[in-house]
Amino acid sequence: MILDEIIATTRRLLEDRKVESPLSQLDCVCMSQQRPRDAIAALNKPGISLIAEIKRASPSKGPLAPNLDAVSLAQIYEKSGASAISVLTETEYFKGSTNDLEAIREVVDLPILRKDFIIDPYQVWEARAIGADLVLLIAAALPMGELARLNQAIEYLAMTALIEVHNRRELEQVIELNPKIIGINNRNLADFSVNLETTLELLPLIPNNKIVVSESGIHTRDDVKLLESSGVDAILVGEALVKSPNPAAKIKELLG
Repeated sequence: MILDEIIATTRRLLEDRKVESPLSQLDCVCMSQQRPRDAIAALNKPGISLIAEIKRASPSKGPLAPNLDAVSLAQIYEKSGASAISVLTETEYFKGSTNDLEAIREVVDLPILRKDFIIDPYQVWEARAIGADLVLLIAAALPMGELARLNQAIEYLAMTALIEVHNRRELEQVIELNPKIIGINNRNLADFSVNLETTLELLPLIPNNKIVVSESGIHTRDDVKLLESSGVDAILVGEALVKSPNPAAKIKELLG
């Protein structure tokens, strides 16, 4: 499965980064960062909130916007009504960069999600060092013990975890961790098919005090209306925005 391949690559590249920037060095950088921005307040507003994504490519679709200017696009997102920004930092399959996140942090005031395949506490300290406010954790990528350990590390550094699930089994396990934000990914990791019904099926199982983010397969105003009317708090949209010739207009269309 592609997820296993990505995680194997992540582990290999991580060893190099640990040598280049030891954890003790990252810890010093973390201590000098400003306090993380309040992602809960940003997403817990009336109506549906948008996490707008900076994404150059994906394993399933290949290149999406290989030449995008991450900083300019983030500024457009902020001006157009996004509540937070997601930045892909995975280099091999999504062509992302931690440099993108650092640069975006300097020019926008919104909370920023580091979207990557987080499998090691080192990456949590790395996320804080580059200025992330939220960190994605993927339940399908981690044993529950590791997921809990990484969630604790995120909380220790005063960031917020967005814990992503794909099915009922993952959701039931994740709820035990009492996360503030739960993401439901509508993409099947086995065959990459996308179905918004995944969100609609899992949503009733989530306690009302959680912020629920629907991810993947959101392209039209009708998609957003369906999710909003079902009680979803936020949507994470990447492909529809980075492929649009006018991202600002696309955001206005999605949010109505």
